[in-house]
Amino acid sequence: MSGPGTPASPADAGPRWGLLLAPGAGAGSDAPGLVALAEAAPPWFAVHRMDFPYRLAGRRAPDRAPVLLAALREAAAGLAAASGLPPHRLVLGGRSMGGRMASMAVAEGLPAAGLLLVSYPLHPPGRPEKLRTEHLPTLRLPCLFVSGDRDTFGTPAELTAETAVVPGRDLELVPGGDHGLRRREHLAAELAGAWLRRRFPR
Repeated sequence: MSGPGTPASPADAGPRWGLLLAPGAGAGSDAPGLVALAEAAPPWFAVHRMDFPYRLAGRRAPDRAPVLLAALREAAAGLAAASGLPPHRLVLGGRSMGGRMASMAVAEGLPAAGLLLVSYPLHPPGRPEKLRTEHLPTLRLPCLFVSGDRDTFGTPAELTAETAVVPGRDLELVPGGDHGLRRREHLAAELAGAWLRRRFPR
């Protein structure tokens, strides 16, 4: 399994797919939820958990979107090179802001096999009019959204309605889960792992 900065070692027969996981705004690559997602990936996946530049520099405030997107593209290229996989064999995603950046990068043309979006921040809490969905209709690849049914960044009804524009969308709700999916990280990871096995077989 991968560490914070090093892609996973390929299996003897070589990985069939790759998985790049980016953290939420208040966390890094060692966040329990991100680690759980990495550990739930099938063994035929090369997995890498990335950190954004502001986190590596010890800052708390996230960089602007162009910097975050550039870092995600660089990490995807690094995983492809380290695993020997073409970019279109990589599943990109992560938690909250990390997943949103992955979806934006794909909408802007970054090749990917699929998107794994955990606790997607549909809108700021209490601001349902500030939707972060303008790029979603352009996504034409398998996408899994996993969110708690008590997530203040998007209710189940909002998430169901707003993500329906993605043709390859799957949606899983975690009972009792908040935005951080506290004490439910492993349930979210199990749902993600099952989806990866189903959508991206060996």
